[in-house]
Amino acid sequence: MDNLYIEETLKTPGVKFDARTGVLNIVGRAIPENPETFFSGIIDWVFSYFKSPLDQTEVNIQLEYINSGASKFILEFFQILEEKYQEGHPALINWYYEEDDESVYELGKHYQSMLRVPFQVVEIEE
Repeated sequence: MDNLYIEETLKTPGVKFDARTGVLNIVGRAIPENPETFFSGIIDWVFSYFKSPLDQTEVNIQLEYINSGASKFILEFFQILEEKYQEGHPALINWYYEEDDESVYELGKHYQSMLRVPFQVVEIEE
């Protein structure tokens, strides 16, 4: 399976999904003008990956800003991980936030409360 790599822009996060390591990284700003268009390729890749996943999948999310449209698709992404986790595919989500960023912290805590997949909210100290 090919890896997924999307270059970071001012409005969209950088995406690096490595099928050989099972590490999925999303970093940057998530304020795309059309979130469905941006996230549809990511969701498709994740479904393909889980046809033959590795023994452990690790997801690292580090967003400095996220709008409500992107938040909806991040939740959809997490729900896929939750479903696969419940089917017996081990996974871990790491949600990173900067120490003074209450909104990203609160969003991570909200996602954490909704999911049963292991989910860590991790502070980045500057």
